[in-house]
Amino acid sequence: LVLATSPDFAPLEFEDLSSGEKKYVGSDIELAKYIAEKLGVELQVSAMDFSAVQAAIPSGQADIAIAGFAKAAEREKRARAREKSMELSHAFNIDGEQTGQSVLVTKGKGGEYTKAEDFAGKKIGAQNGSLQYNLVTGQLPEDVEIVPVGSLNDGVLMLETGNIDAMASDVSNAELLMESHTQIELTDFMFEYESEGNVAAVKKGETELIEAINEIIDEVNEKGLYQQWKDEATELAKSLGIEVAE
Repeated sequence: LVLATSPDFAPLEFEDLSSGEKKYVGSDIELAKYIAEKLGVELQVSAMDFSAVQAAIPSGQADIAIAGFAKAAEREKRARAREKSMELSHAFNIDGEQTGQSVLVTKGKGGEYTKAEDFAGKKIGAQNGSLQYNLVTGQLPEDVEIVPVGSLNDGVLMLETGNIDAMASDVSNAELLMESHTQIELTDFMFEYESEGNVAAVKKGETELIEAINEIIDEVNEKGLYQQWKDEATELAKSLGIEVAE
């Protein structure tokens, strides 16, 4: 089972280099391992930028994508469209405490942005096809220029060098990034968003596969396994020096 994921989103998926070898870890990775085990196959992790994750499913480069995909009506509508060629799974990661969606800017400018109108005419970075991209297009002024970023680290570099004015981000992930990038901070602005959990994606028409995956995810939800994996991944991230928001 080839998994497409973007390992820059701790504690869901991130890199562990502590053994001298690159390992992909996190609660999404554990979910993928569990799915593969239940299906009786081996898991192969294929790491790539977030935008490439979505392209990997329709093109057949991967069998399943798990990369912090948020379950939302707009995402489901887009993902089920013909050009997306994806089927979405049942939701997981439903019960975890949500920290919200906001915007990163350079140090000292956080207080300048308290409402949507404050972003008028600005360049805002967001991963193409992500929840944050949809929030920017749906809730910020029309004259905002959205600049696609391949990874969150790429976006931070663009922010630090002045190529963008701000970058949309999950708050917990933003706090993680702020630990290693001291010249950025969160704004006082928060998007209107209530999480409905995350979903996995497979190629359009793979009905048997998505049905099998849904049964496994239902079992994971019933047993509370995902939250256990997420708690363990959070502790691992901290042990590696990565601060993860509770």
